[in-house]
Amino acid sequence: MVDRTISTLGGLDVAYNNAGIQVQVVEMADALGDDFDRAIAVNLKGIWSCMKYELRHMREKGSGAIVNCSSQGGLVGSANQGAYVASKHGIIGLTRTAALEYAARGIRINAICPGVIETPMVLKAIEEVPEHMDAIIKGIPIKRVGTEEEVASTVLWLCSPAAGFVVGQAIAPDGGFTAA
Repeated sequence: MVDRTISTLGGLDVAYNNAGIQVQVVEMADALGDDFDRAIAVNLKGIWSCMKYELRHMREKGSGAIVNCSSQGGLVGSANQGAYVASKHGIIGLTRTAALEYAARGIRINAICPGVIETPMVLKAIEEVPEHMDAIIKGIPIKRVGTEEEVASTVLWLCSPAAGFVVGQAIAPDGGFTAA
């Protein structure tokens, strides 16, 4: 993927890594090991795999910006979502570690931690576990779900020179959820 991007576009200046699946919403004692492994494989290892190859190119070039998508679940716990939360916490640790490794080489790496955003995954969760999602949505101080455009704006800012001094951060476009 990275090689094709570089050959098609002539280089790689910025990257947004967004891998995310939700597994069964269930108490930890009843969770399946296969669900945990799948969440880690897609959500965390997927981000790591992308960064590994992006960084090889950016390291050679001596510049770049990477934004990894975690979740508000990467900043706080959420009952009945152990595998998802663990994978998203891992993304923040991975992001901060890579940021420290590459900042002095001109590569800025940050994470975003979106809250409840109107995406197909969230719409499916609202349909499948309405009581769980209703409780989460009621806890958003701004009293609405976010939009994909609001997340994209955050990513674009983090990739821009305007965020040139922002390194290793976990920015939460979440309507104030994690501020509480």
